[in-house]
Amino acid sequence: MKKSITGITLAFCALASMGSHASDTQLIRFGVEPNYPPFESKMPDGSLVGFDIDLGNAMCVELKAKCVWVEQGFDGMIPGLMAKKFDAILSGMLITEKRKQVINFTNRLYLSTASLMVRKGSGLQPTAESLRGKRIGVQKGTSQETFIRTYWAPKGVQVVGYQSQDQVYADVRAERLDGAVQSTVQAKLLFLGRPEGKNFELAGEPLRDDKIFGPGVGIGIRKDSPALEKDLNMALAKIKANGTYHKLMKKYFDFDISGG
Repeated sequence: MKKSITGITLAFCALASMGSHASDTQLIRFGVEPNYPPFESKMPDGSLVGFDIDLGNAMCVELKAKCVWVEQGFDGMIPGLMAKKFDAILSGMLITEKRKQVINFTNRLYLSTASLMVRKGSGLQPTAESLRGKRIGVQKGTSQETFIRTYWAPKGVQVVGYQSQDQVYADVRAERLDGAVQSTVQAKLLFLGRPEGKNFELAGEPLRDDKIFGPGVGIGIRKDSPALEKDLNMALAKIKANGTYHKLMKKYFDFDISGG
């Protein structure tokens, strides 16, 4: 729900061609940025929780594998995967054509949309014309950043990138930003639904662009790991068929994000 890596370089492609590495389903290392509840976050004791974490653990159970979670900043996810710091990315990564040039994806885990959040009464709308000259915050390395840098920045919108979504919200509240673009679900559940978000709202319709946002969120896998891709797709199908997927979804959401 986050996400599009920008500036993928030929160096990453070169890394992709460095030998093959068969997946070992006895141990699956997932790259994750635990700063995006309710999908993934860290408890005070250091344990990881969230919908993505539960999905990964459930798939590991089906595969009789051990899950290991490797923390990584989102804008370094694909480089980390290519450098074999972990075996797969399970951190709200949208399936996009740009990313598919470098890595493969499993079948879709769930859908994701993005929205512009603004202060109530601002009158701002999610268009370049409405936002010309305004400062709009976004997390770096996300599909949302790609969208607004592609369509809004060339028309005079000031795009301000941040390392984390919490930093974006802090500057929105401090009025250092005129608005923010992020996952619709994340905004509703973790900002607008809390006291600190009472003076804000989502403006207009969700942002749409199939080329940038793709068909939804999947697990990113190196192209040299077809066995792991097959195993994860099989495990995903099983947890959907046996009801585990929908049980976990209802734990975190009161609406369907599966996309069918």
